[in-house]
Amino acid sequence: MANRGNVTGNRLLALLGGAVFVGMAGLGAAPVLLAASPVQVSPATMPRVGTVDERFQSYNIEMVEVTGGRFWAPYKSGGAAAPAEQPKPGAPVGMDPSMYRYRPPVDLSNARLRKLAAALGPAYVRVSGTWANSTYFDDTGGPAPKTPPEGFGDILTGQQWKGVVDFSKAVDAEIVTSFAISPGVRDASGVWTPVEAKKLVAATKADGGSIAAAEMFNEPNFASLGGAPKGYDAEAYGRDFKAFLAYVREAAPEMKVAGPSAVGDIGMMDHMPASMHGLHAEDLLRAEEPGLDVFSYHFYGGVSQRCAMMAGIPHSTPETALSSEWLSLTVRDEKYYVALRDKYAPGKPMWLTETGETACGGNPWASDFIDSFRYLNQMGVLAKRGVQVIMHNTLDASDYALIDETTLAPRPNYWAALLWRRTMGTTVLDAGDSGAENLHLYAQCLRNVPGGVALLAINADRTASATLDVPAKSERYTLSGELMSDKVSLNGKELNVTASGDLPEIRGKAQKAGRVELAPATITFLAIKGANNAACR
Repeated sequence: MANRGNVTGNRLLALLGGAVFVGMAGLGAAPVLLAASPVQVSPATMPRVGTVDERFQSYNIEMVEVTGGRFWAPYKSGGAAAPAEQPKPGAPVGMDPSMYRYRPPVDLSNARLRKLAAALGPAYVRVSGTWANSTYFDDTGGPAPKTPPEGFGDILTGQQWKGVVDFSKAVDAEIVTSFAISPGVRDASGVWTPVEAKKLVAATKADGGSIAAAEMFNEPNFASLGGAPKGYDAEAYGRDFKAFLAYVREAAPEMKVAGPSAVGDIGMMDHMPASMHGLHAEDLLRAEEPGLDVFSYHFYGGVSQRCAMMAGIPHSTPETALSSEWLSLTVRDEKYYVALRDKYAPGKPMWLTETGETACGGNPWASDFIDSFRYLNQMGVLAKRGVQVIMHNTLDASDYALIDETTLAPRPNYWAALLWRRTMGTTVLDAGDSGAENLHLYAQCLRNVPGGVALLAINADRTASATLDVPAKSERYTLSGELMSDKVSLNGKELNVTASGDLPEIRGKAQKAGRVELAPATITFLAIKGANNAACR
């Protein structure tokens, strides 16, 4: 098999564009393309290109999950959004209420959920989202009001927030959040006040926790969707941010200020319906005074089928989900926001505080193996480009969640996240260019193994295999399966938790030095303990 390309001869290689067919006689299977020559990788000499935060791989739990409320409805078979049970408040302004479904408050004390989350730690857990912008915090300790006070849309109880703090400590996930900015927190002149922020910060401390970082509010460039006062503009944001920064520096100086928490400045905003047009991130940055500790932004490559009314915004399809064009959109947006960071907050770390398969809760296939290629490629390429933290949306709600919210069964992206956590350290290396459009290579120092290297090889080609030449033995972890399935296998064995929610043993397969075959549409981690890379010692 390893010498197949040499046997066929140059003429066949030329005819097939540098690849050859491997027949499977008698099996009736479609032919598979094998790469003509292996891609050379040299783990020992891969240079260091940077580092990422120890909590690089993180996740969101939406505030509306904590309080209970209407979040993205799951899809029925066939891809249509499930209908609403009955008309209820809770949909963002201008959005169709039928796209949402009521969920009771999430049980963050659930032992199975905590086991799964702890396996991804250390991490950040961001509790925010559109609904957080208008959430009232009831810290009285008594029964919560039946309806939110005027100027608010939801109620967060002290017990619910204590559940967040306890969860954070139990799973080693530091809290990142945001605060209410709706009319209920404003003074007579309409300026933001810290009335709700003070209560939340104080309760967190009283519960024995801390808030590592906070964005003033979620996605202020689409403030009209998130509960801001009518006519909210960049000038109003500038006044609010000044008040917010003054409060934090005096009352919670240990809490990092992140922002602007913008999304969709390119590729999305210009295609939004007129009623939903927002501000550009640069408008916000120009209006606020310097003071960011972290430059944060959000990224979605497009919107899901739920938001198909937003004509012109990219919509991925199963046919394009592995394409280089789709996978590269995360770099397009990162470059845009890095340029703004360099202009308005030079030197500050970049955090991607919300991302997922697509906005609006993800497509029907967001829970399938096909999305693991986007998920891991995004982490690999952004780590290499210097992004310090990536927070996936969500841990356990809607179609793009890492964990099924009903069964608490890990989805393929959860298993991908677990392998990343087990293998990829914080020092980022340059794995080199594969020379193939659909073969993506990333490397970082092997976690907790001095001198070791973890190599991630994503073969996003659906029909052609690829071959690496790795001059060192390794432990191999290959994810494979049906692309449009929520099941995935590791080295040929389907991954599942036990009945009690315990993870299976994650064991690599011994891989000899030399040729490493990568089957079509597979993802492989190689743990190379004996790489002897100087950057990893």
